[in-house]
Amino acid sequence: MARVKGAMATRKRRKKVLKLAKGYFGSKSRHFKMAKQAVMKSGNYAYVGRKLKKRDFRRLWITRISAACKANGVNYSTFMNGLKKAEITLNRKMLSEIAISDPAAFTALVEQAKAAK
Repeated sequence: MARVKGAMATRKRRKKVLKLAKGYFGSKSRHFKMAKQAVMKSGNYAYVGRKLKKRDFRRLWITRISAACKANGVNYSTFMNGLKKAEITLNRKMLSEIAISDPAAFTALVEQAKAAK
């Protein structure tokens, strides 16, 4: 059986890592060993960042809804509980958009939530 050398696969793997490390500072963009570590670390940061982004947006939507609720004389938890009892199923993203773009419609939702409580 013929002997197989892995030069092509090795070069391809190294080029892939170095391409991902393009733009990194100093040796991290030029030396394979350091580039590999930097790419691994940045991949972990990117993974965590995708999870944090979801959290951050939910916090933003809740803050916006809360501010709009206070302007209508009701607190956030009472409003959300009223919506649930009134069987209005709007997610927080849509509620925050309504609060920003159409305050009259949001006021109507607040009134429905107050009536259901």
